[in-house]
Amino acid sequence: MAVTFTVSLANIINELSLETLYMPGSPDEVLISSRDVSRPGLELTGFFDYYDNTRILIIGNTEHAFLSRFSKEERCDVLSQLMSRKPPAIIISRSLEPSQELLATAKENEVPILRTADATSSLVAALVSYMNVELAPRITRHGVLVEVYGEGLLLVGDSGVGKSETAIELIKRGHRLIADDAVEIRRVSKKSLVGSAPENIRHFIELRGIGIINARRIFGMGAVKLTEKIDMVINLELWDSSKVYDRMGMDNEFTEILGLKVPVLTIPVKPGRNLAIIIEVAAMNNRQKKMGYNAAKELLQSLGMDYSSDDGGETHTINWNLI
Repeated sequence: MAVTFTVSLANIINELSLETLYMPGSPDEVLISSRDVSRPGLELTGFFDYYDNTRILIIGNTEHAFLSRFSKEERCDVLSQLMSRKPPAIIISRSLEPSQELLATAKENEVPILRTADATSSLVAALVSYMNVELAPRITRHGVLVEVYGEGLLLVGDSGVGKSETAIELIKRGHRLIADDAVEIRRVSKKSLVGSAPENIRHFIELRGIGIINARRIFGMGAVKLTEKIDMVINLELWDSSKVYDRMGMDNEFTEILGLKVPVLTIPVKPGRNLAIIIEVAAMNNRQKKMGYNAAKELLQSLGMDYSSDDGGETHTINWNLI
């Protein structure tokens, strides 16, 4: 069964700096569950067949001008039909002055009325963007999320393999920590995954032999970041001499997180390997691949050799155990 997430109206008011014109109760108790918003069009003519009363309503210049064409009685009737369906809130853009009928019917049906000076399109864009993040499908996975050269890297692997120690070394080299131990991953769009740390453990790192440290207080504000897009998963595993590791980088491996494919790189761990430098190179190489450059392709071409497929190798989707 799919989990439904909600965000309180109080958080939306704070995020968008909205002015409250009428609030029947506590905005913390008004929970919004829809990422979509509505600008009432056909509803103002009395057509409600596909009306969704879980969406916040936006009233801009167009709606305001259309309502002004009605007589006072007609306007009251139209707004009564709209308010009786209990939208979670109405936001008026461009600092427009609400009509007396709008305020009266809102109070009668206990519908919050808010206002902003922003243009309608800007308001809709900001609200949808915020709701997409707050109401996005999410999972929590064991691992470490760091930002290296602008790339969001999710380090996974067995407990004790060295994920946190590698994160500390990366921080010392100027990169940033997003989450240690537990990473909350949200699918904010059809193409993007964003990771963050649960608020109660944000900026904390566990180092065996030392204990818990606060990366922000030890290394400064420049060493941490609240959220980051996940561009690649790096699987750290103890070196297995019987296993053949990819030495060319021609094969593309992916893992699926919340229905999206994310590139996966397996890095074997053994004494003497500098994981921080290897991960830095992996981040830069992944960025180059996204920009269309593949060093393995160039090498094979310079040697006069052909590669097996148009994308320079095979593509495999693997199911890593990220729990």
